[in-house]
This record gives sequence, structure tokens and C-alpha cells, in this order.
Amino acid sequence: MNFIDEAKIYVKAGDGGRGCVSFRREKFVPKGGPDGGDGGDGGDVIIVADRNVSTLIDLRYRRHYRAERGQHGMGSLCHGRKGRSVRIRVPVGTVIKDAVTGQVLADLTEDGQEFVCARGGKGGLGNARFATPTNRAPRYAQPGTPGEERQLLVELKLIADVGIIGFPNAGKSTLISRISSARPKIADYPFTTLVPNLGVVRFGDFGGFVVADIPGLIEDAHRGRGLGVRFLKHTERVCMFIHLIDPSPQTGRDPVEDFRTINTELKAYNPELLKKPQVVALNKIDLPEARKRAESVLKFFHTEGIKVFLISAVTGEGVSALIDHVGNMIAGLKGKGCEKGL
Repeated sequence: MNFIDEAKIYVKAGDGGRGCVSFRREKFVPKGGPDGGDGGDGGDVIIVADRNVSTLIDLRYRRHYRAERGQHGMGSLCHGRKGRSVRIRVPVGTVIKDAVTGQVLADLTEDGQEFVCARGGKGGLGNARFATPTNRAPRYAQPGTPGEERQLLVELKLIADVGIIGFPNAGKSTLISRISSARPKIADYPFTTLVPNLGVVRFGDFGGFVVADIPGLIEDAHRGRGLGVRFLKHTERVCMFIHLIDPSPQTGRDPVEDFRTINTELKAYNPELLKKPQVVALNKIDLPEARKRAESVLKFFHTEGIKVFLISAVTGEGVSALIDHVGNMIAGLKGKGCEKGL
């Protein structure tokens, strides 16, 4: 299934049914009076968070959603039926925005959470409602009011406990495949990973934690370079980061500068991201030149007060110690809002 995390849709709630102008006419009832019924309310358009939905692909192919209008009122005091509502199911972690103003209307972070994005119009009153002692035969009724309509931007922000960040080819996909059952595409060229990958890491007595591989982070990603801001939004939900760095000389980059560059991108996108805990994992130490270079930069991270691990996602060296540390941190953060990505 294609991973779709953005969609623009049009929603239109049902109009209210009009009230009825009617008079009771029966044999042997000479003064029956008004008996026009009320119109029914229009149906709503409701967006529902569903944990069984993982992508917005349905919204990409169906962009218009219309609820049913309310039935018109009828004689004999028969009221119109309410219009059927439309329910749009989206993944947990979906943000709903007004497409015109950009205002955030709802953030659906719990399974079953609902948001009425367009309310149905009210049904009009029939003429029976307007009968008074001085106006016994009203010949008017109310029209129904129109239902709301609007353009919406729907964005999915993955909810995960841990986000794995780093330059392309740092080994993020290899690490997530090592520590979980996720099987992302792995290759030796940049931007192999074009969609975020989620994996569940089993740990301790509380069941484990969810990790997300955040692809496409490079210098000026917040300006749209590379995969740009498309996946930076997924970093906002995590509790903490594993900052994965490739210290191999073949990259032509300095490990410390890589660390600073990625954090600069996080800060430029949302300064609050730097308040989340980070641990650094220097990867690919199964290569002698990478191990030597990794050991040479340990002092910098220790000076900065950052916990650092030397690992090899390929062989598994050092990975258990990393997961034990991260798992204990997540266990401590549970219950403080981070389980919702807040």
C-alpha cells in the first residue's frame, strides 16, 4: 500500500429540509387547522480516528464528501427524516486544518476520537408551529438552513515513541530492521527510504515501544530541499530521538558537523523539537576506519552531556545496550503525555 500522509478534501454537510405548509382537510372536520410538519436536519460530515487505518490513501482518490440533506416536512404533522451523516475514517495522529486559513481545527490522537468538520443545516418549522389564537391559519413555513461546507487539509503525523533521525545512508533502515519486525527497503544509495517506517521493539514488562525511521533529513530540509518538510512533521510526535550518525571516512563529512546540521534543521522547523531527549548512536563500527573515527569524537558528545553508543546495525554489536537505555527512558516518559506524541 502506498504511504499517503497528506490530502486536500471538500466536505459539504446536508441542508436542512424545508417545513411544510399544509391544512387538515377531512370529512366532518370543518376547521382542521394547520398540520404542516417540520423539515429534518441535514446530516453531518464527521472525521473519525481509526487505529486500523494507516494511511490517507482513500482521501487521495475520493476528494468530495457530501452528507444527505434532511427530508422536507409533510402534511398530517409528519416531520422529515434527518439526513444520513458521512463518517470519514483516518489514522490516529491525523491533523485537520482549514485549507483557506491554515487554522488547526482538530488533532485526532486517540482511537475513536471524532470531529464534526461540517454540521448539517437545521430543518425548517412547518406552519403548524406558527398557529396562535390570533393566527389560526398561518400560510408560511421556514426553509431549511444550508449545511456547512469547507475545504480541508488533512495531514498525518505518525505517533511513535522514538524517532530515528540522521543523514541518508546513516543506517536508519538497517537499524529498524535489526530491532523490530519492520522490513524497509535497504540499499547503498541516498534516499532509499522514501516513506517513514514504523516498527515495534519488544522491551521489558510494559510491552515495548514504537520506533519511526524519519527519512530525508539533510541540510536545508526545512526549506524543502531533498524530501524537505514532507517528513519533518513526523518528528513532532515522538518522545525522544535516536540520532544515528555514520562516522565512516567515505561519507566525506564530519560526524560532529552531521550532528549539528540535523539539529539545526530540527530547530529551524520547530524549536520545541530540541527539548526532546536525544541519544547518539555512531553506526557502522564493524568497519575499522569507522570505529577509529567514532572513538575519536566520543569526547565531544561526553562534553555536551549526550549519551553516545557505538553500534553496528549490520552485526548487532552495541545495539542491545542502546535499546536497553532507550527502553528505560521511554518507560520513564510514559504517562507524561509522550504516548500521544505531545
